[in-house]
Amino acid sequence: MGRYVLRRLLIMIPTLFAISVASFIIIQLPPGDYVSTLIAQYAAQGDQLDQARIAALEQRYGVNQPVYVQYWKWITNIVLHQDFGQSFAWKKPVSELLADRLPLTIGLSVATLVFIWVVAFPIGVYSALRQYSVGDYVVTMIGFIGLATPNFLIALVLMYLGMTYFGTGAGGLLSPEWQGAAWNLGKVLDLLGHLWVPLIVWGTAGTAGMIRILRANLLDEVRKPYVVAARARGVSEVKLTLKYPLRVALNPFFSTIGWVLAGLISADAIVSQVLNLDTTGPLLLGALRSQDMYLAGSIVLIGATLTVIGTLISDLLLGWLDPRVRLARR
Repeated sequence: MGRYVLRRLLIMIPTLFAISVASFIIIQLPPGDYVSTLIAQYAAQGDQLDQARIAALEQRYGVNQPVYVQYWKWITNIVLHQDFGQSFAWKKPVSELLADRLPLTIGLSVATLVFIWVVAFPIGVYSALRQYSVGDYVVTMIGFIGLATPNFLIALVLMYLGMTYFGTGAGGLLSPEWQGAAWNLGKVLDLLGHLWVPLIVWGTAGTAGMIRILRANLLDEVRKPYVVAARARGVSEVKLTLKYPLRVALNPFFSTIGWVLAGLISADAIVSQVLNLDTTGPLLLGALRSQDMYLAGSIVLIGATLTVIGTLISDLLLGWLDPRVRLARR
Protein backbone atom coordinates (compact mmCIF):
# COMPACT_ATOMS: atom_id res chain seq x y z
CA MET A 1 0.00 0.00 0.00
CA GLY A 2 2.92 2.35 0.72
CA ARG A 3 4.29 2.05 -2.82
CA TYR A 4 0.82 2.60 -4.21
CA VAL A 5 0.41 5.82 -2.19
CA LEU A 6 3.89 7.05 -3.17
CA ARG A 7 3.22 6.39 -6.85
CA ARG A 8 -0.04 8.35 -6.71
CA LEU A 9 1.64 11.27 -4.92
CA LEU A 10 4.43 11.41 -7.52
CA ILE A 11 1.89 11.48 -10.33
CA MET A 12 0.25 14.53 -8.72
CA ILE A 13 3.36 16.74 -9.08
CA PRO A 14 3.50 17.06 -12.90
CA THR A 15 -0.30 17.12 -13.02
CA LEU A 16 -0.52 20.10 -10.68
CA PHE A 17 2.24 21.86 -12.62
CA ALA A 18 0.34 21.39 -15.89
CA ILE A 19 -2.85 22.69 -14.24
CA SER A 20 -1.09 25.82 -12.98
CA VAL A 21 0.34 26.51 -16.44
CA ALA A 22 -3.07 26.09 -18.08
CA SER A 23 -4.66 28.42 -15.50
CA PHE A 24 -1.96 31.04 -16.12
CA ILE A 25 -2.57 30.80 -19.86
CA ILE A 26 -6.25 31.57 -19.21
CA ILE A 27 -5.21 34.68 -17.29
CA GLN A 28 -2.96 35.79 -20.17
CA LEU A 29 -5.52 35.24 -22.94
CA PRO A 30 -7.21 38.71 -22.91
CA PRO A 31 -5.22 41.49 -24.65
CA GLY A 32 -3.11 43.74 -22.46
CA ASP A 33 -2.18 43.12 -18.84
CA TYR A 34 -3.57 43.83 -15.41
CA VAL A 35 -1.83 47.18 -14.93
CA SER A 36 -2.82 48.59 -18.34
CA THR A 37 -6.42 47.46 -17.76
CA LEU A 38 -6.46 49.17 -14.36
CA ILE A 39 -5.03 52.39 -15.83
CA ALA A 40 -7.71 52.34 -18.54
CA GLN A 41 -10.44 51.85 -15.93
CA TYR A 42 -9.24 54.83 -13.92
CA ALA A 43 -8.95 56.95 -17.08
CA ALA A 44 -12.53 56.06 -18.07
CA GLN A 45 -13.67 57.39 -14.68
CA GLY A 46 -11.71 60.62 -15.16
CA ASP A 47 -9.11 59.64 -12.59
CA GLN A 48 -5.41 58.83 -12.73
CA LEU A 49 -3.49 56.03 -11.09
CA ASP A 50 -0.56 57.03 -8.91
CA GLN A 51 2.83 56.30 -10.49
CA ALA A 52 4.14 54.71 -7.30
CA ARG A 53 1.21 52.28 -7.29
CA ILE A 54 1.79 51.51 -10.98
CA ALA A 55 5.43 50.68 -10.26
CA ALA A 56 4.42 48.51 -7.29
CA LEU A 57 1.89 46.59 -9.38
CA GLU A 58 4.39 46.09 -12.20
CA GLN A 59 6.87 44.73 -9.68
CA ARG A 60 4.22 42.52 -8.06
CA TYR A 61 3.01 40.90 -11.29
CA GLY A 62 6.19 41.20 -13.38
CA VAL A 63 4.24 42.93 -16.17
CA ASN A 64 7.19 44.06 -18.31
CA GLN A 65 9.14 40.83 -17.84
CA PRO A 66 9.12 37.56 -19.82
CA VAL A 67 6.11 35.27 -19.53
CA TYR A 68 7.94 32.62 -17.52
CA VAL A 69 8.94 35.28 -14.96
CA GLN A 70 5.33 36.44 -14.72
CA TYR A 71 4.22 32.83 -14.19
CA TRP A 72 6.83 32.30 -11.49
CA LYS A 73 5.76 35.45 -9.64
CA TRP A 74 2.09 34.45 -9.91
CA ILE A 75 2.51 30.89 -8.69
CA THR A 76 4.95 31.80 -5.88
CA ASN A 77 2.59 34.53 -4.66
CA ILE A 78 -0.17 31.91 -4.47
CA VAL A 79 1.92 29.21 -2.78
CA LEU A 80 3.84 31.40 -0.34
CA HIS A 81 1.46 34.29 0.36
CA GLN A 82 -1.98 33.01 -0.75
CA ASP A 83 -2.07 36.02 -3.09
CA PHE A 84 -4.22 35.14 -6.12
CA GLY A 85 -4.12 38.64 -7.58
CA GLN A 86 -6.72 41.39 -7.77
CA SER A 87 -10.25 41.19 -9.14
CA PHE A 88 -10.99 43.82 -11.82
CA ALA A 89 -14.76 43.83 -11.39
CA TRP A 90 -14.90 43.61 -7.58
CA LYS A 91 -11.80 45.76 -6.93
CA LYS A 92 -10.90 43.34 -4.15
CA PRO A 93 -8.21 40.69 -3.65
CA VAL A 94 -9.29 37.37 -5.18
CA SER A 95 -8.40 35.57 -1.94
CA GLU A 96 -10.90 37.75 -0.07
CA LEU A 97 -13.69 36.90 -2.51
CA LEU A 98 -12.89 33.19 -2.32
CA ALA A 99 -12.85 33.31 1.48
CA ASP A 100 -16.40 34.73 1.42
CA ARG A 101 -17.77 32.07 -0.94
CA LEU A 102 -15.84 28.88 -0.22
CA PRO A 103 -17.29 27.96 3.22
CA LEU A 104 -20.88 27.91 1.94
CA THR A 105 -19.90 26.07 -1.25
CA ILE A 106 -17.94 23.44 0.68
CA GLY A 107 -20.70 22.97 3.24
CA LEU A 108 -23.41 22.56 0.59
CA SER A 109 -21.33 20.20 -1.52
CA VAL A 110 -20.34 17.94 1.39
CA ALA A 111 -23.97 17.86 2.56
CA THR A 112 -25.04 16.97 -0.99
CA LEU A 113 -22.50 14.15 -1.12
CA VAL A 114 -23.82 12.71 2.16
CA PHE A 115 -27.38 13.06 0.85
CA ILE A 116 -26.49 11.16 -2.34
CA TRP A 117 -24.83 8.33 -0.42
CA VAL A 118 -27.59 7.99 2.18
CA VAL A 119 -30.36 7.90 -0.43
CA ALA A 120 -28.63 5.96 -3.23
CA PHE A 121 -27.16 3.13 -1.14
CA PRO A 122 -30.35 1.46 0.18
CA ILE A 123 -32.35 2.12 -2.99
CA GLY A 124 -29.59 0.79 -5.26
CA VAL A 125 -29.21 -2.40 -3.18
CA TYR A 126 -32.98 -2.95 -3.09
CA SER A 127 -33.30 -2.35 -6.83
CA ALA A 128 -30.57 -4.93 -7.58
CA LEU A 129 -31.81 -7.61 -5.19
CA ARG A 130 -35.43 -7.15 -6.33
CA GLN A 131 -34.74 -6.93 -10.05
CA TYR A 132 -37.84 -6.47 -12.25
CA SER A 133 -40.10 -6.07 -9.22
CA VAL A 134 -42.66 -3.28 -8.97
CA GLY A 135 -40.34 -1.35 -6.66
CA ASP A 136 -37.47 -1.72 -9.12
CA TYR A 137 -39.59 -0.34 -11.95
CA VAL A 138 -40.76 2.60 -9.80
CA VAL A 139 -37.20 3.45 -8.72
CA THR A 140 -35.95 3.17 -12.30
CA MET A 141 -38.70 5.48 -13.59
CA ILE A 142 -38.02 8.08 -10.88
CA GLY A 143 -34.30 7.84 -11.59
CA PHE A 144 -34.72 8.49 -15.30
CA ILE A 145 -36.98 11.45 -14.55
CA GLY A 146 -34.35 12.83 -12.17
CA LEU A 147 -31.62 12.46 -14.78
CA ALA A 148 -33.69 14.00 -17.56
CA THR A 149 -35.05 17.02 -15.66
CA PRO A 150 -32.77 20.11 -15.61
CA ASN A 151 -31.66 21.07 -12.12
CA PHE A 152 -32.78 24.67 -12.47
CA LEU A 153 -36.32 23.50 -13.29
CA ILE A 154 -36.37 21.32 -10.16
CA ALA A 155 -35.11 24.35 -8.23
CA LEU A 156 -38.00 26.51 -9.45
CA VAL A 157 -40.57 23.83 -8.58
CA LEU A 158 -39.14 23.30 -5.09
CA MET A 159 -38.99 27.05 -4.47
CA TYR A 160 -42.67 27.31 -5.34
CA LEU A 161 -43.55 24.37 -3.07
CA GLY A 162 -41.45 25.84 -0.27
CA MET A 163 -43.14 29.21 -0.49
CA THR A 164 -46.66 27.77 -0.86
CA TYR A 165 -46.65 24.98 1.72
CA PHE A 166 -43.70 25.57 4.06
CA GLY A 167 -43.47 29.35 4.21
CA THR A 168 -39.78 29.51 3.25
CA GLY A 169 -38.42 32.43 1.26
CA ALA A 170 -37.78 32.42 -2.48
CA GLY A 171 -34.13 31.42 -2.57
CA GLY A 172 -31.20 31.93 -0.26
CA LEU A 173 -30.38 29.96 2.85
CA LEU A 174 -31.68 32.41 5.45
CA SER A 175 -34.84 34.45 5.88
CA PRO A 176 -34.39 38.25 5.65
CA GLU A 177 -34.84 38.71 9.41
CA TRP A 178 -31.92 36.36 10.12
CA GLN A 179 -29.50 37.96 7.64
CA GLY A 180 -26.52 39.29 9.58
CA ALA A 181 -27.84 38.04 12.94
CA ALA A 182 -25.65 36.19 15.41
CA TRP A 183 -25.81 32.39 15.29
CA ASN A 184 -28.28 30.83 17.68
CA LEU A 185 -30.81 28.01 17.69
CA GLY A 186 -33.39 30.05 15.77
CA LYS A 187 -30.93 30.86 12.99
CA VAL A 188 -29.81 27.23 12.74
CA LEU A 189 -33.43 26.07 12.44
CA ASP A 190 -34.09 28.72 9.80
CA LEU A 191 -31.02 27.52 7.87
CA LEU A 192 -32.21 23.91 8.03
CA GLY A 193 -35.63 25.04 6.81
CA HIS A 194 -34.01 26.43 3.64
CA LEU A 195 -31.24 23.86 3.20
CA TRP A 196 -33.42 21.03 1.91
CA VAL A 197 -34.08 22.81 -1.40
CA PRO A 198 -30.44 23.01 -2.68
CA LEU A 199 -29.72 19.55 -1.26
CA ILE A 200 -32.51 17.95 -3.27
CA VAL A 201 -31.75 20.00 -6.38
CA TRP A 202 -28.02 19.22 -6.43
CA GLY A 203 -28.50 15.68 -5.24
CA THR A 204 -31.24 14.59 -7.65
CA ALA A 205 -29.12 13.83 -10.70
CA GLY A 206 -26.24 12.46 -8.63
CA THR A 207 -28.53 10.18 -6.63
CA ALA A 208 -30.29 8.88 -9.74
CA GLY A 209 -26.99 8.15 -11.48
CA MET A 210 -25.48 6.51 -8.40
CA ILE A 211 -28.53 4.24 -7.99
CA ARG A 212 -28.18 3.03 -11.57
CA ILE A 213 -24.42 2.43 -11.18
CA LEU A 214 -24.76 0.57 -7.88
CA ARG A 215 -27.62 -1.54 -9.25
CA ALA A 216 -25.66 -2.49 -12.39
CA ASN A 217 -22.47 -3.32 -10.47
CA LEU A 218 -24.28 -5.39 -7.86
CA LEU A 219 -26.23 -7.31 -10.51
CA ASP A 220 -22.96 -8.06 -12.27
CA GLU A 221 -21.30 -9.32 -9.07
CA VAL A 222 -24.12 -11.56 -7.80
CA ARG A 223 -23.96 -13.59 -11.03
CA LYS A 224 -20.26 -14.36 -10.80
CA PRO A 225 -19.03 -17.93 -10.07
CA TYR A 226 -17.72 -17.20 -6.56
CA VAL A 227 -21.18 -16.00 -5.49
CA VAL A 228 -22.87 -19.03 -7.07
CA ALA A 229 -20.39 -21.34 -5.32
CA ALA A 230 -20.90 -19.65 -1.95
CA ARG A 231 -24.67 -19.92 -2.36
CA ALA A 232 -24.33 -23.61 -3.18
CA ARG A 233 -22.39 -24.13 0.07
CA GLY A 234 -25.37 -22.79 1.98
CA VAL A 235 -24.15 -19.28 2.83
CA SER A 236 -27.14 -17.09 3.74
CA GLU A 237 -28.22 -14.51 1.18
CA VAL A 238 -27.75 -11.58 3.58
CA LYS A 239 -24.22 -12.60 4.55
CA LEU A 240 -23.34 -13.48 0.99
CA THR A 241 -24.52 -10.13 -0.37
CA LEU A 242 -22.98 -7.96 2.33
CA LYS A 243 -19.60 -9.66 2.57
CA TYR A 244 -18.57 -10.00 -1.07
CA PRO A 245 -20.60 -8.54 -3.97
CA LEU A 246 -21.72 -5.39 -2.17
CA ARG A 247 -18.16 -4.54 -1.16
CA VAL A 248 -17.02 -4.61 -4.78
CA ALA A 249 -20.15 -2.82 -6.00
CA LEU A 250 -19.43 0.07 -3.60
CA ASN A 251 -16.41 1.18 -5.65
CA PRO A 252 -18.39 3.94 -7.44
CA PHE A 253 -19.24 5.55 -4.10
CA PHE A 254 -15.54 6.24 -3.55
CA SER A 255 -14.52 6.86 -7.16
CA THR A 256 -16.93 9.83 -7.38
CA ILE A 257 -15.10 11.85 -4.72
CA GLY A 258 -12.89 13.37 -7.43
CA TRP A 259 -15.68 15.15 -9.26
CA VAL A 260 -17.47 15.98 -6.01
CA LEU A 261 -14.45 17.93 -4.74
CA ALA A 262 -14.31 19.80 -8.04
CA GLY A 263 -17.96 20.63 -7.50
CA LEU A 264 -17.02 22.23 -4.19
CA ILE A 265 -15.59 25.10 -6.18
CA SER A 266 -17.40 25.27 -9.50
CA ALA A 267 -20.84 24.32 -8.11
CA ASP A 268 -23.84 24.68 -10.39
CA ALA A 269 -23.77 28.33 -11.42
CA ILE A 270 -27.27 28.37 -12.92
CA VAL A 271 -28.89 26.64 -9.93
CA SER A 272 -27.00 28.90 -7.52
CA GLN A 273 -28.31 31.96 -9.34
CA VAL A 274 -31.87 30.62 -9.39
CA LEU A 275 -31.71 29.84 -5.67
CA ASN A 276 -29.80 33.05 -4.87
CA LEU A 277 -26.91 31.18 -3.25
CA ASP A 278 -23.58 32.92 -2.64
CA THR A 279 -21.42 30.08 -3.95
CA THR A 280 -18.40 30.19 -6.23
CA GLY A 281 -20.42 29.11 -9.29
CA PRO A 282 -22.02 32.52 -9.98
CA LEU A 283 -18.69 34.14 -9.08
CA LEU A 284 -16.93 32.16 -11.84
CA LEU A 285 -19.72 32.87 -14.31
CA GLY A 286 -19.54 36.60 -13.61
CA ALA A 287 -15.75 36.59 -13.88
CA LEU A 288 -15.88 34.93 -17.32
CA ARG A 289 -18.52 37.34 -18.58
CA SER A 290 -16.57 40.41 -17.43
CA GLN A 291 -13.16 38.96 -18.40
CA ASP A 292 -12.03 39.21 -14.78
CA MET A 293 -9.25 36.77 -15.55
CA TYR A 294 -7.36 36.71 -12.24
CA LEU A 295 -10.58 35.73 -10.51
CA ALA A 296 -11.61 33.24 -13.22
CA GLY A 297 -8.12 31.72 -13.45
CA SER A 298 -7.89 31.33 -9.69
CA ILE A 299 -11.25 29.55 -9.46
CA VAL A 300 -10.27 27.27 -12.35
CA LEU A 301 -6.92 26.56 -10.65
CA ILE A 302 -8.54 25.70 -7.31
CA GLY A 303 -11.24 23.60 -8.96
CA ALA A 304 -8.75 21.61 -11.02
CA THR A 305 -6.45 21.16 -8.01
CA LEU A 306 -9.36 19.84 -5.95
CA THR A 307 -10.15 17.43 -8.77
CA VAL A 308 -6.61 16.03 -8.55
CA ILE A 309 -6.79 15.83 -4.74
CA GLY A 310 -10.21 14.20 -4.95
CA THR A 311 -8.91 11.67 -7.45
CA LEU A 312 -6.02 10.88 -5.09
CA ILE A 313 -8.43 10.33 -2.20
CA SER A 314 -10.61 8.14 -4.44
CA ASP A 315 -7.60 6.07 -5.50
CA LEU A 316 -6.46 5.57 -1.91
CA LEU A 317 -9.94 4.59 -0.73
CA LEU A 318 -10.38 2.23 -3.67
CA GLY A 319 -6.95 0.70 -3.00
CA TRP A 320 -7.94 0.10 0.61
CA LEU A 321 -11.39 -1.25 -0.29
CA ASP A 322 -10.42 -3.35 -3.31
CA PRO A 323 -6.91 -4.91 -3.36
CA ARG A 324 -7.22 -5.48 -7.12
CA VAL A 325 -6.82 -1.74 -7.66
CA ARG A 326 -3.55 -1.29 -5.77
CA LEU A 327 -2.09 -4.63 -6.91
CA ALA A 328 -2.95 -4.24 -10.61
CA ARG A 329 0.64 -3.47 -11.70
CA ARG A 330 1.95 -6.61 -10.00
